[in-house]
Amino acid sequence: MNYIRDLIHRLRSGESERQIACDLGISRPTVSKYHHLVAAQGFLQPDRPLPDDATLFLTLGAVPRPPEQPSSLEPYRETVLALLEQGVEMTALHDRLRDNYGYHGSYSAIRRFVHRLCPVEPAAVVRVHTLPGEEAQVDFGGVGRLLDPLTGRLRPAYAFVATLSYSRHQYAELVFDQSTSTWIALHRRAFDSWDGVPKRVVPDNLKAAVLQALVHEPVLGEAYRRLAQHYGFLISPTRPYTPQHKGKVENGIHYLQRNFMAGQEFADITVANQRLAVWVTERAGARLHGTTRQPPLRLFRDHEQAALLPLPGEPFELTDTRVVKVHPDCHVVIHGSYYSVPYRYVGQTLTAYVGERVVELFCEQESVATHERARQLGEWKTRRDHYPPDKAAYLERTPDHCRHLATRLGPATRQVVDWLLADRPLDQLRSVQAILRLEETVGAARLEAACARAVYFGDPHYRRIKEILNAALDREPLPDSIVPAPGQAFIFARPCAEFFAVAGPQAEVE
Repeated sequence: MNYIRDLIHRLRSGESERQIACDLGISRPTVSKYHHLVAAQGFLQPDRPLPDDATLFLTLGAVPRPPEQPSSLEPYRETVLALLEQGVEMTALHDRLRDNYGYHGSYSAIRRFVHRLCPVEPAAVVRVHTLPGEEAQVDFGGVGRLLDPLTGRLRPAYAFVATLSYSRHQYAELVFDQSTSTWIALHRRAFDSWDGVPKRVVPDNLKAAVLQALVHEPVLGEAYRRLAQHYGFLISPTRPYTPQHKGKVENGIHYLQRNFMAGQEFADITVANQRLAVWVTERAGARLHGTTRQPPLRLFRDHEQAALLPLPGEPFELTDTRVVKVHPDCHVVIHGSYYSVPYRYVGQTLTAYVGERVVELFCEQESVATHERARQLGEWKTRRDHYPPDKAAYLERTPDHCRHLATRLGPATRQVVDWLLADRPLDQLRSVQAILRLEETVGAARLEAACARAVYFGDPHYRRIKEILNAALDREPLPDSIVPAPGQAFIFARPCAEFFAVAGPQAEVE
């Protein structure tokens, strides 16, 4: 009716039908139709007052509606309603009507008809307002491929964005992965940039934060849980598949993607992060925010920064937690490096807490081992007491250590050890270790005597010394008190004439 009254007023003022149709957004035939109707009723006379809306509606008649084409599904209305009550989806509904009832219409007609039968009510939402320092929302968003300066290759990159819910002030950084160590480090740098910690953090359900995304009792990652305890904030994960529950950071990510990344080219990710840090303060922080109608950075400095929790005295050092298996070599593998654990845990699974400087290994609540963190791939962190005693003894008995033990046992034993270790190209360290272990069963005196006898007869090997001890020949006196060195010429124990007598005259001639 407002349009009709405005139209009559314009006709009384002498405007053309073309101008009225253009100003009111009504077609010219409609304006022409009402022009004739109001003229026939005498409503164009300037001094005649217009009646009320009800009388004007009855006088001019209802606005004609456009012709409606009846749906091709109207004959199947009851069948469609029955199938919908049974939970049949629209694609299956189209197949049933086509196969069982001879329906030849399109699937689009099914959609239009069902939407008229069962209109969907628009969902109402509640915009949550938070107090200063109360909440921060964090998430990742893809930003395409950037150059990795370490490898010289293009890699998929992600933008980490942390948004304070009150001021909408952000911390943003570009990274190449979403691992736990990266996730923890990004939180630390965000808190440092704000010089404080929000009381609650709302993350997405990525694995670095939430191990199992349950609606009521999500299972948090151990490293993230310890981070929250260290800084004193609460973790409030969003429900699965509900990004609107963290709409503030979602909008922040979209704004970064459209405003900072779109149409930009960077030499590498380092340059991109340098420019991003400037953009966060000078552009994103200084803009007039669409919801708060104030610049985020000014709102943060004036109201929110003072409400944040203070930073702890010591920074958080744990970067990752993971479940590892103990291999038969008494080591676990963490980030490409090897850490030893006591041999009794071989085959078991342990929990590793990886810090920036220390790696701790636990079996449930029991501390198993602690190592300084390796700084290079393939580095071994081994404690010899983690091996079985026999294996540890083998590792401890280096050539120098074996020479030291042999000197303590006696000169003959040292002579045997020196001779074996000097043999090339065969490495006889294992034989030397076996000879020295004989002291544990026969004692130092017998081993020294057996070594002296083996040296005397020019065969100072483990097998010969073992045979001497088994036959108790170490208790027999040597034919000569002089112990020749290895390689020295020996004299016969019997006169050579006895050999000629046995061999006969022919041997003597030869």
